[in-house]
Amino acid sequence: MLNMLEVVIDSIRVHLMAPQRVLVLKQVNAQRFLTIWVGPYEAEAITIALQEVEVARPLTHDLLKNIFTAFNARITRVEIVKLEGDIFYGNIVAETEMGEVRIDSRPSDAIAIAVRAHVPILVHADVMDAAGMTPEADMPANSVPPTEVEPPAALSDDASDRLSVFKDFFDKLDIDKPDSDKPA
Repeated sequence: MLNMLEVVIDSIRVHLMAPQRVLVLKQVNAQRFLTIWVGPYEAEAITIALQEVEVARPLTHDLLKNIFTAFNARITRVEIVKLEGDIFYGNIVAETEMGEVRIDSRPSDAIAIAVRAHVPILVHADVMDAAGMTPEADMPANSVPPTEVEPPAALSDDASDRLSVFKDFFDKLDIDKPDSDKPA
């Protein structure tokens, strides 16, 4: 477990233009984040476990956790151990009668199991150094801080006249009375 950093799930984000989701992991005791693209089914499996939603029948990750239990293997942690290109590699680590066993796994599946087994999620320091992001540190050096926006100028008489129809409409609305006082 040398050179491993513990992370927690910060959020799962939806990409509006693609079916994939972004899993955001936050390093414990630091403001460093790791983002991993995951499929919608894995994202849903993680979300269901985080929200502790009861399902009628075991989902795939519940099944895998049950198999570990049936074979007297105790899941101790999951690890994200390598990044090659844009692909992350992970392990599910379990304690068995024969000792510690590492099972190759996609990080999304490993994390879905970690949430169910309530075990730590660890990321190798080299992976975090290569792909981790620190919000302030990742800002471009030549970026300009946001400037204050000036308040809008007063409307011209012509614009004010055109908008008066909306003012009249809003003035006629009966929004001060509770719904129970309004006639049906």
